[in-house]
Amino acid sequence: MCLAIPVRVVAVEGNVATVDMGGSRAKARLDALGEPVQVGDYLLVHAGFAIRRLDPQDAEETLRLWDELLSLTDT
Repeated sequence: MCLAIPVRVVAVEGNVATVDMGGSRAKARLDALGEPVQVGDYLLVHAGFAIRRLDPQDAEETLRLWDELLSLTDT
């Protein structure tokens, strides 16, 4: 099973986006997405390919819920 966590686009060069994942940066190919991506957009990335652009409010709520869940495991 794969869990996709929203990532935020911090740069776009051609068909490659640099994304921020909780302070870590990674590259994501945009070929499979089929729609334009801009800095500030939120994406779901699987195996290095962006598979969906997300509504910012939904992405931020998902990230908030992940933070809440992870805080429960910090003991």
